[in-house]
Amino acid sequence: MTDLDTHLRKFQKELSAGTVSLALLAVLAAGGEAMYGYQIAKQLERVGEGVLSGKQSALYPVLRNLEGSGLLDSHVEPSVSGPPRRYYRITDAGRAVLHEWAAAWRATRDSVDSVLEGLIP
Repeated sequence: MTDLDTHLRKFQKELSAGTVSLALLAVLAAGGEAMYGYQIAKQLERVGEGVLSGKQSALYPVLRNLEGSGLLDSHVEPSVSGPPRRYYRITDAGRAVLHEWAAAWRATRDSVDSVLEGLIP
């Protein structure tokens, strides 16, 4: 692995820390119904263009963290095809935070795009 690869991986890891939480809240808000982890991961794959980049296991600690912060609620339901499933639903506090985070994301994205414009071929 080259130094460039190492730097890129480190940058991507740091960048994804907050964006995964934002994307998870957005998927749950858009879904309008409780979803279990695999459903959320598949929806992120469909619409997220690599937000999780094949790391579904990274999803569960983020979901637990968001729940611990009061931004998600969860409940467990039995499954006929395997172990019980934990379903997550966004809370009112989660919707309010999603609105704020989305605004902060857009402002940051626009600011960085302005700086990069014309500097990177």
